[in-house]
Amino acid sequence: MQLRQSSRTQVKIKLALQGCAGSGKTMSSLLLAYGLTSNWNKVAVIDTENSSADLYAHLGGYNVLSLSEYSPEKYIEAISVCEKAGMEVIIIDSISHCWDYLLDFHANLQGNSFTNWAKVTPRQNAFVQKILSSPCHIICTMRSKQDYVLNEKNGKMIPEKVGLKAVQRDNVDYEFTLVLDLDIKHHAIASKDRTGLFMGKPEFTITPNTGREILNWCNAASVPQINHQTQQTYGTAPITAS
Repeated sequence: MQLRQSSRTQVKIKLALQGCAGSGKTMSSLLLAYGLTSNWNKVAVIDTENSSADLYAHLGGYNVLSLSEYSPEKYIEAISVCEKAGMEVIIIDSISHCWDYLLDFHANLQGNSFTNWAKVTPRQNAFVQKILSSPCHIICTMRSKQDYVLNEKNGKMIPEKVGLKAVQRDNVDYEFTLVLDLDIKHHAIASKDRTGLFMGKPEFTITPNTGREILNWCNAASVPQINHQTQQTYGTAPITAS
């Protein structure tokens, strides 16, 4: 066990895009991917959305791997195929199907529901770890749905809307370096941002230049020591949305 001084090394972005149907998750992820690599041949889409990735083939000659089974093990295998093929950016569109698969698996297990999670959690964790340890940039899309909480009114528990929630395990956003939320007008805003590029900024439209901004951050080998002046300016790099 030994202390060391903090330092920045080059990294691969692990990014999530979440939004409801029609918010532009697939298109936005492709634009980001092109900005990250500038070579469509080095982009792969793991498609779970009934070949929706092919709808944007006019953008360039990216690669598509279609999944019809959504177990964590199939996702892991698909990521490995893309890595071995020399892909630089892997888009997983979407990872919500994996969680739906695991919920169905859990629901069909016999015995105690609580203890049965011990048969589910390791599979989910292995999938997430595969994403985090990949030598590629990875962009994951997640579907969003309306979330509710129960509040007591006049002695009755009434469900109330509290916004949108990603269809994935709770707190999965903790695993990503950057999480961008998309609305129905295709505008993005950061709900989590370790890059310092987007948090607290106005909503914007994702373009390849957004991917280039992220790539520049990934390739930065070091960060200046923070002082009073950099505390005021850190993370204010402009984002060009055109």
